[in-house]
Amino acid sequence: MDIKPLSPAEITDAIIRTAEAKAGGSFQKLLILGILAGAFIAFAAQGSNMAAFNLLARPDTYGLGRVLAGAVFGTGLMMVVLAGGELFTGNTMILAAVCEKKVTVGRMLRNWVIVYIGNLIGSLLIAYMMVHSGLFSSGGEMLGAVTVKIAAYKVGLDFTKAFYLGILCNWLVCLAVWLAAGAESMIGKIFAIFFPIWLFITSGFEHSIANMYYIPAGLMAKSQMSFAALSGLSQEALDGLTWSGFFVNNLIPVTLGNIVGGGVFVGMVYWYVYKRT
Repeated sequence: MDIKPLSPAEITDAIIRTAEAKAGGSFQKLLILGILAGAFIAFAAQGSNMAAFNLLARPDTYGLGRVLAGAVFGTGLMMVVLAGGELFTGNTMILAAVCEKKVTVGRMLRNWVIVYIGNLIGSLLIAYMMVHSGLFSSGGEMLGAVTVKIAAYKVGLDFTKAFYLGILCNWLVCLAVWLAAGAESMIGKIFAIFFPIWLFITSGFEHSIANMYYIPAGLMAKSQMSFAALSGLSQEALDGLTWSGFFVNNLIPVTLGNIVGGGVFVGMVYWYVYKRT
């Protein structure tokens, strides 16, 4: 028997049903699944850095490095969707269920806060273990240097740029989740996730949960002077790489952008097209 993918209208219904279940999850379930999702995305982030750090370190191969990093990174969302996890960026689409009056704003915000905290815990756990694993010394310590450089770039973004990069990112990430919801087979879901995520990483957009790995990993690696020296960054750029900069300069604007990109441009737009009466 042929397996047919869901139509866009059917995907909208499926996303709203899923949002209802997510909004009703217990604190313990949401937190644990949030930790797992944060770890899965962090695994993807560190793996993409490991694959592409030599290419990312050179201007003439930077674009190719992003293509390679993007090809690896999609594995993180595949694990979240297929193995099970609660990811804040995907959960911004609960806004569709709020518009349909199936979920209250309070229940949506409860989900977002619990899952966001869980994602942060999972991401920090992988960053901490990576620093203490010794793997940042790979490639003549260039992996550690590139990790510091990536973190400094992200913290150095101004609010407006970080906000728009967050919108562009989660528009694609939530489209990946949306397409996967419409696929009926495991392989279909994998391909549905792979290409939009490949595009988002190749483009250089900003994902709040991925940055929960990228920036803390760079902050921890920065404490080893050889990584900081090899990064080629000025002292001013290194001094700007701080925990407060992580939260204020990057996480806040990128998170807001992610909410708009996924919640508005995917969840609310498709609700308006297919469900609004």
